[in-house]
Amino acid sequence: MTATTQAPETVPAANVPGSTPHTDGAWAPVQTRSERLRSFDPTGFERPTGREVNWKHTPVDRLAPLFEDVDGAADAVAITVSAPESVIVTTNAAGEAPRGDVFVPEDLAAAIAWKRSVAATVIGIPAGVELADPIVVDVQGNGGVAHAHFVLQAAPNARGIVLLRHGGDALLAENVEIIVGDGAHLTVISVQQWSDHAVHAASHQARVERDATLRHFVVSFGGGVVRVNPSVELAGAGSQCQLYGLSYSDAGQHLESQVYLFHKGRDTRGDVLYKGALQGAGARSVWIGDVLIGPDAVGTDSYEANRNLVLTDGARAESIPNLEIETGDIRGAGHASATGRFDDEQLFYLQSRGISEDEARRLVVVGFLSDIVQRIGIPALEAELHEAIQNELREIEGEIPEGAAS
Repeated sequence: MTATTQAPETVPAANVPGSTPHTDGAWAPVQTRSERLRSFDPTGFERPTGREVNWKHTPVDRLAPLFEDVDGAADAVAITVSAPESVIVTTNAAGEAPRGDVFVPEDLAAAIAWKRSVAATVIGIPAGVELADPIVVDVQGNGGVAHAHFVLQAAPNARGIVLLRHGGDALLAENVEIIVGDGAHLTVISVQQWSDHAVHAASHQARVERDATLRHFVVSFGGGVVRVNPSVELAGAGSQCQLYGLSYSDAGQHLESQVYLFHKGRDTRGDVLYKGALQGAGARSVWIGDVLIGPDAVGTDSYEANRNLVLTDGARAESIPNLEIETGDIRGAGHASATGRFDDEQLFYLQSRGISEDEARRLVVVGFLSDIVQRIGIPALEAELHEAIQNELREIEGEIPEGAAS
């Protein structure tokens, strides 16, 4: 991999960071995802207060340690990469390509992670290589604040799967940079199974080139606060991506994803589907989906949807889809969002077939979430997640209240 010199991107001049000028000279908060400040320099960002558009649904007080521009503990996380022999695994400093080819931080935690991750882990699948087995990156927390930066690169016409697994206890700010070359097909799966007190703020940024495909999964079950925000640019003509998410929030958990899909090239296709279940007092999930169809993205076909199933009282799901279209010459674009309790008709149908009420409720939840699990393509992981769903449901047997979908 060739080393290049990269100058840090400067912060746009503004009287108020994260704001844009009106014609009368006043400044107003940025609302559109594409217009947000992006900078490698942490000093370009104000410390979040919870009033900002990209932080107002997040418990910023619980993420406070990740807003401190200091080095993390050397042993806070242990990173292990298991990969087939054909895969190139190396490390890059800031300024060494491909690190920074795609990724530019868009919040304070990501900028600090960029600065404090002296050596980024770079995983490359060479051109034309088709991997039979997944690459597994294990991130095991040992306590304390940590920063990490990963670069996942599929060269032209390569095919492979990268599985990021997170467990243990840590306060982790993590950047994941994804580069999918012409004609390549890459699947990236990020699984969060942290301990109850862990805090995880991750920014995933991807660029997909001509006739290439990215399949991206965010699966969050464990952790006190987990915020994984994927951003994908469909840059090349004929590129496509599928962005899938699965979360199961328990009492006191906050699981969040802010998704951004930018259709830049012509004839691109995008499909976004996130599903979540919530149970217990204070269980919370947040999903914000932003889709931008650019002025040159003629022939675009895009759809995003978020579905949430609230299983007990005291849980809350927030779902905000946004769609911005800058050209009228597209195949189609749409979005949908639904949050509610059980569908009485589904329960009635199952009970009319001799299935008990408790088992009927279990089947509805498993079927609802399995729609995402079965798309992953790793049988062992699919079986593990199915069992994880069953274990979550066992914790609330007999506690699920009746109620029609709302």
